Amino acid sequence: MTEHELQHIAAGFTHEAFGSQAVFRTVMDALSHPGRPLVVPIQCELPHKGQPAAAVILLSLLDADTRLWLSPTLVSSDAEQWLRFHTGCIIVKDISEAHFVWVALGDNLPALSSLRPGSDAYPDQSATCIIETLTLQADIAGWILNGPGIPKQRLLQVTGLAPHFTHAWQNNHASFPRGVDVLLTTPTHLVGLPRTTHLENSPEA
Repeated sequence: MTEHELQHIAAGFTHEAFGSQAVFRTVMDALSHPGRPLVVPIQCELPHKGQPAAAVILLSLLDADTRLWLSPTLVSSDAEQWLRFHTGCIIVKDISEAHFVWVALGDNLPALSSLRPGSDAYPDQSATCIIETLTLQADIAGWILNGPGIPKQRLLQVTGLAPHFTHAWQNNHASFPRGVDVLLTTPTHLVGLPRTTHLENSPEA
């Protein structure tokens, strides 16, 4: 990273410990209550590329031991430089090596089956995929979700996501305990989809 690039990198969390912990708690809450949109606390300067919610989630989760794959819009952008500077993360070109995957809005969604699935013995070694969307609206026909953390069922409407995601997710869910976890974002909100969650298109959608 050149001196010129360093001079133009946005600052990280205003209060590093508190900011990171607040985002981490939100992510854990989202995964504990799948399909429930939550506001992501954003208390830092931000890169120009990528949605703010997705950026701060990764800022709180990455460290020098984690490998990150970025979709084309984000590669070599100020978002990549920002994360490498503040977290020390390793950027990889092979998606199967990544602990975290960040897919920008409008970029092609990689096959979930191409990500690290973990193993039956070590399911925690799987990847987490952060996917940007346009909107996340609860209690509106789109998907029907059920599984751990969901009383009976939950409705969620997502826009800006590839139509084949539902089928890809069903295959991912079927591979439990292997499989990936997904975090869907808008600029301000987050929805968690742990691999334990079953989803299907609602008839009204």
